[in-house]
Amino acid sequence: MNNIYQQGKDFAKSYILPYTELTDKESRFPEETFKELGEKGFLKLLIPKEYGGFGKGLEEHAQACLAFAETCTTTALCYMMHNVALMCVLTHGSDELKQMIFTDIIENGKFMALAYSEFGTGTNFYIPQMTAEVNGDNTTFTGAKSMVTSATYASYYLVLAPSVEEGKINNWVFPLETKGLSFDMSKWNGFGLRGNSSCPMHIDHVTLDSSFRIGAEGSGQEQVFNVVAPFFVTGLGAVYSGTAMHMFEITSNHAVGRKYPDGRTLSNIETVQVHIGNIYKNAAAAKAITLEAARAGANGEADALAKILAARIFASEAAIECGRLAMRVGGGKAYNKSLPTERLLRDAYAGQIMAPNADVLAIWLGKALTGQMIP
Repeated sequence: MNNIYQQGKDFAKSYILPYTELTDKESRFPEETFKELGEKGFLKLLIPKEYGGFGKGLEEHAQACLAFAETCTTTALCYMMHNVALMCVLTHGSDELKQMIFTDIIENGKFMALAYSEFGTGTNFYIPQMTAEVNGDNTTFTGAKSMVTSATYASYYLVLAPSVEEGKINNWVFPLETKGLSFDMSKWNGFGLRGNSSCPMHIDHVTLDSSFRIGAEGSGQEQVFNVVAPFFVTGLGAVYSGTAMHMFEITSNHAVGRKYPDGRTLSNIETVQVHIGNIYKNAAAAKAITLEAARAGANGEADALAKILAARIFASEAAIECGRLAMRVGGGKAYNKSLPTERLLRDAYAGQIMAPNADVLAIWLGKALTGQMIP
């Protein structure tokens, strides 16, 4: 997998596009696509070569998410979550935990998800309210997570819970079949990203031994800010850059193909030309800054954090602005859902509120640029 972006584009054409419309209309998780993601090797993109994976990193993660999002935002987001969870296991998991999960991904096409957000904590997902009672080598958990992407479809969920060390947290792996784990699908009715199955997870006296804890006791916050943050935030930048580029493709094709009786097309109107130019400008800029942020992050450059935060903020805001202009160009056809513009606009709006939301990230960016502690 040398050219991940192009391979992702080719994959999307064959295995994402056929399900994109149904994913939104039926609020349907793209199961068929994820089966093919396993078959074609994308689920093991970040797994080291010694375990049978491709051994890729942050840049390739961004390229794959971008390529998928240019066809379906939901699929790209769910895939992005898998990669983020996988990186936590890769960087902090025990050899036993890595062997178990990597083998299941490679041989069985299983995938992962994050279960961090809680009803009471909102965007401050790194301050869990659920309880964790320790009894020897076992820990019993009780509580609930509010929005779990890929719920019931992913096989492993990363869960943040309090540590026995005061003020610290742990990152745990909860297998889907764990006793006491349940999901309330009736509570998911997304405005956008309708197929990502982000319903609540209920944790009713779930007991796990320490082999399912990722890393040392109390190391959860370190994982959140050193692993989850760069891969999650960069991934979101890629997802919403791809969404914006998709809007450009749909809008420009519509403008060129929409003909008037005198032979002119919608694209001959100067106002439309300006709108399309602005859509492209925003989408291309979001794509460029996201790929640059991923490159800087992969190389450990001093300004990588600032670039990653800026890319995520800009991409989510650019996607909304592209959607606003795309709806204007699409006119009645867009409003009447004859074009996918309305779907893409709804998907785009999720970007500004997804934790950490755009407002929180703007504060973090300011802190990063002035040498202050985050959060």
